[in-house]
Amino acid sequence: MTLVFVDSNILIDAEDGASPAKQAVALQWIECLWRARIGRISTQVLNEFYVNVTRKLKPPMPQGDARATVRRFAAGWNPWQIDQATVETAWAMEARHGLQYWDCLVLAAAQHSGCALVLSEDMQHEGRYGAVQVINPFLTSIDEVLSPDER
Repeated sequence: MTLVFVDSNILIDAEDGASPAKQAVALQWIECLWRARIGRISTQVLNEFYVNVTRKLKPPMPQGDARATVRRFAAGWNPWQIDQATVETAWAMEARHGLQYWDCLVLAAAQHSGCALVLSEDMQHEGRYGAVQVINPFLTSIDEVLSPDER
């Protein structure tokens, strides 16, 4: 079973009607991960999602709806709690790969969660960071990434 960590930008895209094509792809990935029970996130991702959908989406998502979405993901996707070990891993990735710290924190949380893949459009597509590979879901189909029994 391939666990897939989802970056906040993909969760945001799933709620953003400004780009219907991106929204449809993001929703397809998220629905697939729900069905297969292989989606993972972190508390950082949930917090970034909440702030962005309630402040930056046009129109903004109502706070109550955003909170309900955060609660749903928190209940179903086992959010990784950012702890000192995760921070240390993120610092090591930052030093080694020269990535933005927040991206390193996502990668570190994915690694600590046992994920092989990170869905993100903010990092290098197919970039490999230790045991974790980044996949841009807008450049790769689900069928190319997950086995039939994971879909």
